[in-house]
Amino acid sequence: MLTIGVLVSGGGTNLQAIIDGIGNGSIQGTRIGIVISNKPGAFALERAKQNGIRALTISPKDYADPSAYDDAMTGALREAGVSLVVLAGFLVVLSERFVSCFAGRIINIHPSLIPSFCGNGYYGLKVHEQVLKRGVKVTGATVHFVDAGTDTGPIIMQRAVAVKRGDTPETLQKRVMEEAEWVILPAVINAIAQDRIRLEDNIAYVI
Repeated sequence: MLTIGVLVSGGGTNLQAIIDGIGNGSIQGTRIGIVISNKPGAFALERAKQNGIRALTISPKDYADPSAYDDAMTGALREAGVSLVVLAGFLVVLSERFVSCFAGRIINIHPSLIPSFCGNGYYGLKVHEQVLKRGVKVTGATVHFVDAGTDTGPIIMQRAVAVKRGDTPETLQKRVMEEAEWVILPAVINAIAQDRIRLEDNIAYVI
């Protein structure tokens, strides 16, 4: 059984996609051990509680230094028996120290086709605003392993989404979530649970 810890900052729509995937069997051999948010008011915490999942708020603001925050996070995840950390709209930059504690066992969902529209400053609606400003015709979402950089880890799975005339950042965000994010994040978690991910020369393959 794969036990995952889901890190969130907002409404938790990707968390809901994971909960639904476990419920309908599209994600097999997996349980959510804990949900952690950096924001006490995040609706994702309520989603977790409604589904009987342990939910915690651990905010960097509550710790004197980054190391203490790292220790609190790693301690909570390890206590919950987590073997895979899933960043599902988590807006805290993880330290290299934290990443090294779960090396090769952290994945992130990003709302663009990496390497486009990613890196520092590209999150949430900001991504879709830049997509529309640049005038690209295809965008999408990416699930990747997390390393010490920002959106630089090996890409596991991507799904393309058309940009339509008249799109706003909000309508595009909704389409990318519905057609890409909520599809590929559960698919990757299921593939990891079934041991179907391989890394070769820092390139990830689903087998």
